[in-house]
Amino acid sequence: MNRQLSGTRKKTLLERLGPVPDVDPDRYGDGGPVGALETRVAQLLGTEAALFVPTGTMAQQIALKCWADRTHNPIVAMHPQAHQLNHEDDALTVLSGLRPIKVPNSQVATCPEPYGTLQLEVPDREAGFVLPTWDELTSLVDAARERDAVVHLDGARLWESTFGLGKPLPEIAGLFDSVYVSFYKSLEGVSGAALAGTQDFVDQARVWRHRYGGMLFQQWPAALSALHGLDTVLPKLGTYVEHAKVVASAMGLPEPHTHQFALHLPGDPQRLTEVSGQFLGNFWRDGTLAKNEITIAEPALEWTADEVAEAWAEFQSLI
Repeated sequence: MNRQLSGTRKKTLLERLGPVPDVDPDRYGDGGPVGALETRVAQLLGTEAALFVPTGTMAQQIALKCWADRTHNPIVAMHPQAHQLNHEDDALTVLSGLRPIKVPNSQVATCPEPYGTLQLEVPDREAGFVLPTWDELTSLVDAARERDAVVHLDGARLWESTFGLGKPLPEIAGLFDSVYVSFYKSLEGVSGAALAGTQDFVDQARVWRHRYGGMLFQQWPAALSALHGLDTVLPKLGTYVEHAKVVASAMGLPEPHTHQFALHLPGDPQRLTEVSGQFLGNFWRDGTLAKNEITIAEPALEWTADEVAEAWAEFQSLI
């Protein structure tokens, strides 16, 4: 089990990009590779415009702040397991003055509070990278619109969701008033995110990016790595998704919706990390059951179903 199955191979920026091309750098996010990246993302998502933002946390705060200003309503409805509620130290409230409320999908239409914005996450990471059906997704959006709410997409992992949803990126993005995508997760960039939507929304978001401290003097290295990911990793995601099904089947697990899936096992996370090694990685987290997130990317393509089954059996014999 010394070979890597889960995760991506860590590479330096130069290894990702090869020789750095002779390009004019951006200046405070304008022009250069940053401008090229924003144009590329807007084209891929079928939106009028897109804006590069240094972090996903910042990007989503900007989006939700913009919508609160426009709707004159600080209440943001989101799933109880949303990233902002569990991993951002109450930033939406402390920094943005917003009031996030926990609304399960089953209560989007019946929530007693008059939220101005609904945020949906596709796929649902905490549930194990689970995707809704297309009909379920459109029903949630329609339910929010019937309440005169706008709908924002947490699409950090949107790129690989097209296969499970059976829809192209523009059709998925077209459901929403704004979309956030990440460059360093599935696309293996060094950092960065983007907000996409109408031109006037992006113009407003650009102002808030400055206010949140996101208008760095130069951001071209991150933009170049994101462009590289769009060129080299995005075309492979379908292969990763299909191989994730092979891996999960060999482990006796349900078919995953994307190229990532969650694994829950009894035991101590530290011990599980020691035993699993490179096979399942070191992302074990403590809880009622120890949890790991399996990512099927380039290294996993070297594994056959039989090799996965053999390594999985060995791992189970050791825990």
